[in-house]
Amino acid sequence: MKERGLRKTLTGTVVSDAMEKTVVVQVDRLVKHHTYKKYVRRRSKHKAHDENNDCKKGDRVVIRETRPLSKTKRWRVSQVVEKAVT
Repeated sequence: MKERGLRKTLTGTVVSDAMEKTVVVQVDRLVKHHTYKKYVRRRSKHKAHDENNDCKKGDRVVIRETRPLSKTKRWRVSQVVEKAVT
């Protein structure tokens, strides 16, 4: 049986939980500017599958790469690191 490759994992913050079984996760990262050598904050948003609708806005989650689940969904929530303070 063929072994699967390693899947990417990212940590981010849930910015939207309005959809059914889907959350939008914002991932922040620091990148060093080529010319000025200063660290610049870059962010990207990923739609992630949340099977049980456990995640709420503001939660810190770990998402992992998976097969395409829909037109724009290629990530799955693997664990909730920290719940949002309400």
